[in-house]
Amino acid sequence: MGDKSVWDQEIAVPAAVIEYIDKGVKDKLPQGTQCHGITPSGASYWARTAKIDATNEHGENTPFFIKVHQTETGKEMASSEFEAMKLLRKVMPELVAEQIGWGLYLERPDTWFYLCRYCELSGDLPSLSKFPELLAEMHRRSAASPSAMGQGDLFGLDLVTYGGRNQHSFPPSPSWEEAFTRGLQKTFDMEEATQGPDPEMQRLRQSLMTKVIPRLLRPLETDGRTVTPTLVHGDLWDGNVSVDVYTGSPVIFDATPLYAHNEYELAPWWAPRHKMTGAYIDEYTKHYPISDPKEDFADRGALYGLKFDLHASSLYAGNLMHRDIVMDTMRRLLGKYHLGYEGYLEEQAGK
Repeated sequence: MGDKSVWDQEIAVPAAVIEYIDKGVKDKLPQGTQCHGITPSGASYWARTAKIDATNEHGENTPFFIKVHQTETGKEMASSEFEAMKLLRKVMPELVAEQIGWGLYLERPDTWFYLCRYCELSGDLPSLSKFPELLAEMHRRSAASPSAMGQGDLFGLDLVTYGGRNQHSFPPSPSWEEAFTRGLQKTFDMEEATQGPDPEMQRLRQSLMTKVIPRLLRPLETDGRTVTPTLVHGDLWDGNVSVDVYTGSPVIFDATPLYAHNEYELAPWWAPRHKMTGAYIDEYTKHYPISDPKEDFADRGALYGLKFDLHASSLYAGNLMHRDIVMDTMRRLLGKYHLGYEGYLEEQAGK
């Protein structure tokens, strides 16, 4: 989701919440579970995370992972993560740990948790030869099945998710252009609320909405072309995927899913600051073909990447690194596509 080097503030949730196993947590565990202890595990900049050592009714080791939040926002974060990961697991259980539940601590006020099966993660990047193929399979499966959220053939998702403490919201929409535009507008608003208004940023934003987005996204859904709503993880940078130590299989987590153009999933891989970059994109496109017009592929990736850079900027008041990246990207795209969709139509008519 962002650059770890700027995430240096103290975690707001006290460490005491993972020094014991609350009764509310125990009530959510499978019947017959015996708990044997809890230890810090994993890393989060917004919550406390831990491993619960446990055995099932047959005495077999069945550890669990817990993420603990506080405040009303924390409640929404716990519940939305449960729903988000459940949605992904329904489509691709090979990549997602089983969800157990979410709920309220009974012995501590205003404290909320999310529970899933525990996976011992290596911290390594997933296999270049296997992971893009599995991701492409997840996209194919979701595109071939009815919407699991009961929203028909709409883009977006009727579920607000969280990246850090800020929301991701893509209201269900009939076209991908509309869904992306509405989601990006909300992220621009959130970023401005954090960093304050900037006249050039506002000018670039307006031109992006009226020129660049129609130019790059409308051709996907015109001239007989269509985009199929595809379930995506929604924040698939290298901090949200790892490898199970015991099985060697990739595991994805911390999702902000929506039904999107499948190429939206690749946006973090275009950013040079991330570890999963062009090689993963190249491998993915061997298993899921690039959408037409193919010549727009890289610039669509840059456009989609604005959503992630804006969201990262919205998290840290006063740190303008990601805002600068956003503005540079917008300048480049506007320099190339200042004639908008109308220019594209004239270009096509002249061929």
